[in-house]
Amino acid sequence: MNDRQRLPVRLLQLFDLALVVFAFGLSTFFVVKEQRESSLGQFLSMRTRISNFGIFVLALLICHLVFRIFGLYRSMRLSSRRAELVDILRSTTVCTVCFMVLAWVCSIRMMTVPFLAVFWLSSTLLLAIGRMIIRSVATRVRIHGKDLRYMLILGTNPRAVEFAHRISARVDRGYRFLGFVDDDWPGFPNLTGTGFDVVSDYSGLAEYLRRNVVDEVAIYLPFGSFYRHSSEVARLCEQHGITMRFNSDIFGSKTTRWRAEEFDGDQYVATYTHHNELWPYVIKRMLDIAVSALALLLFAPILIVAAVGIKISSAGTVFFSQERIGINKRRFKIYKFRTMVPHAERLMATIEEHNEATGPVFKMRDDPRITPIGKLLRKSSIDELPQLLNVLKGDMSLVGPRPLPVRDFEGFNEDWQRRRFSVKPGITCLWQVNGRSGISFDQWMLLDLKYMDEWSLWLDLKILVKTVPAVIKGEGAA
Repeated sequence: MNDRQRLPVRLLQLFDLALVVFAFGLSTFFVVKEQRESSLGQFLSMRTRISNFGIFVLALLICHLVFRIFGLYRSMRLSSRRAELVDILRSTTVCTVCFMVLAWVCSIRMMTVPFLAVFWLSSTLLLAIGRMIIRSVATRVRIHGKDLRYMLILGTNPRAVEFAHRISARVDRGYRFLGFVDDDWPGFPNLTGTGFDVVSDYSGLAEYLRRNVVDEVAIYLPFGSFYRHSSEVARLCEQHGITMRFNSDIFGSKTTRWRAEEFDGDQYVATYTHHNELWPYVIKRMLDIAVSALALLLFAPILIVAAVGIKISSAGTVFFSQERIGINKRRFKIYKFRTMVPHAERLMATIEEHNEATGPVFKMRDDPRITPIGKLLRKSSIDELPQLLNVLKGDMSLVGPRPLPVRDFEGFNEDWQRRRFSVKPGITCLWQVNGRSGISFDQWMLLDLKYMDEWSLWLDLKILVKTVPAVIKGEGAA
């Protein structure tokens, strides 16, 4: 970030903190008005202790840190309005959770649930409105030819041309496309009629950069066959201080995301195939612990009755423990109520030919190994409740792809299906609320991948809510 870009970011940070202070003020006014213990004038005339002032400053620092973590101060020129609003919503939600913890640790009476609710709502609305106003002003400025970014594109393949069309069509983003850089090749005639020009070949690029205004260079060259050209252009851009952009599909990976990292002073680019943001996963883990602990307490009578029923109805242990495949193929012991006769796994070979499921998994509607009480426990999904202990231990989550036995895992024959093992397994997922055992194996795998690609805390909540009626109705239970 250069000095020209640093000043607007600093002003934006101060603007955001001013909005947070205003949201605090609105929340305080609401709490004082509702409690009616003193007038607002009396409240404002009260002396503020240094400790309270310190806590307030700490709250502002928390907000500033969270806003930075969630990327509110990175360049939003190419991002959508919706993406920015989602980042704001995530940031204010995390800030509110942090204030809840701060209020508990410091015994702050003012930070009640109504106070935090008003703060969350007002801060979210104020920040969203503020950013929309800034976007509107920036759009008007750019349409009138100010705050522009001049871009070159390396390569003239169809992807490069398509990107040039998109950049040129969005005048509000403030980009001006200068043209392509490429050597003559058989695909050159395809540029005819596009309205775009080739402004330089590779040998003349250095001179072009010396004599023209160029802010960014987007590289759309095939990585393997044009590595030398790409590396030379990267060196030139570094020397001129020009921003480089690479398409994330550089290796042909459709679902891969990228993130810059630093290790011992060296810069690296890490790829991952699922959401990898810290705070949403921290909140997900906190919800897992809180909900599973509460559920174990609420369902304790049911757990006791189920355990007694299993013990008196058939010989064997109450619980069934089996090795399952967890995140990135780590193995763990899963806990369930025993619903089959003892040594049921040894009898698998005798009934394998009656498998009714597609793929490597085994499903049999009238499995002779299931005990009478086991059928009831499976129908009601009560046999799954001990898995809440796995959630508390951290082997599983409340929501995630179902953990599969080692036998089923070894039967996988497609690598794309194995991507489901790159996230923590769960008690319920999209498969559970979309037919459960009634859908095919491939549909099951596709639903797991869909969950991973579209994951959000909101999606987890929706799945949890939909799981309840699915369990009550016993849809697809096996």
